[in-house]
Amino acid sequence: MLTKKWTVDNADPVKMNYPQLKEAAALLQQEEVVAFPTETVYGLGANALSDQAVLKIFEAKGRPGDNPLIVHITKKEQLTDLVDNLPEVAEELMQAFWPGPLTLVLKSRDGVSKYVTAGLDTLAVRMPDHPIALALMEVAGLPLAAPSANLSGKPSPTTAAHVDEDLDGKIAGIVDGGPTGVGLESTVVDCTTEIPVILRPGGVTKEQLEAVIGQIEVDPALTSQDQAPKSPGMKYTHYAPVAPVFLVEGGLDFLKETVLAAQKDGKKVGLLVTEETKAELGEAGDVMIACGTRSDLSTVATNLYDALRAFNSTDVDIIFSETFPNTGVGAAIMNRLDKAAGHKIISER
Repeated sequence: MLTKKWTVDNADPVKMNYPQLKEAAALLQQEEVVAFPTETVYGLGANALSDQAVLKIFEAKGRPGDNPLIVHITKKEQLTDLVDNLPEVAEELMQAFWPGPLTLVLKSRDGVSKYVTAGLDTLAVRMPDHPIALALMEVAGLPLAAPSANLSGKPSPTTAAHVDEDLDGKIAGIVDGGPTGVGLESTVVDCTTEIPVILRPGGVTKEQLEAVIGQIEVDPALTSQDQAPKSPGMKYTHYAPVAPVFLVEGGLDFLKETVLAAQKDGKKVGLLVTEETKAELGEAGDVMIACGTRSDLSTVATNLYDALRAFNSTDVDIIFSETFPNTGVGAAIMNRLDKAAGHKIISER
């Protein structure tokens, strides 16, 4: 398949690049799959109402069919055809965080393809905060099912180049709107329970949610490997580069000792660290990639997937990553790192 590519100015996508978006939207209307930028990561979009279109998402990504998808919309009125009822807590969250990196799980009206919900009676839906995503959906006149635009299990894409690397020749088109902002997928909140539950940490933190709606719970699967996760994109191993990743819990000296022990075993070591740790480590490790600063963890979130992908261009045998506080955006960062590492942790304790 020939993958068409368009560059769109995200400052004013409709006025300045309407022909490109019109062409991309036409492909979506023809039940093809098109990647596009959102404020979180690049999404792999298809008509959420069409079985044929949605199946192409699973085929392109190699995504398991029992893994539900998030539907993206442009206006709240679209929910009338998609969900059964709108709890008050969902209204409050939409008022506070839409458009933005927050996905709400609601009771489905069966208006979307059965492959979107993976047989569940609920639907995950969000309104992205990105001018190109919103403009593309407006021109297409469709709600779009859109998981991250990467091969299943690989780091999510935060640039069009990442999408091209994984999916060139597998999808109909890629809309290049430059790098994304948040860098991690949306927070997913189940609003069908008496007390809302965070199913996936992301761009909206637990603390921000609590400030709006009060008590909120966290899916036990986020802290226990024995629990089956309920959120889209959380059931299987994800975000992993080619070399195995290990999380290293402990101080700087312990990280150095861990690196030296691996090198003595003949391994070429990659280090995923912050700028501060990189400066303190000096010459430790064979390849060191910084993904942001500890003083501003939002920079780590923005750069995390790009850093994980960058190791694929090296010949490291193993990757050690420093860890972060499990609060605020750190919770989302640690969730993604834990998935990338397949829960492999080396601890000083």
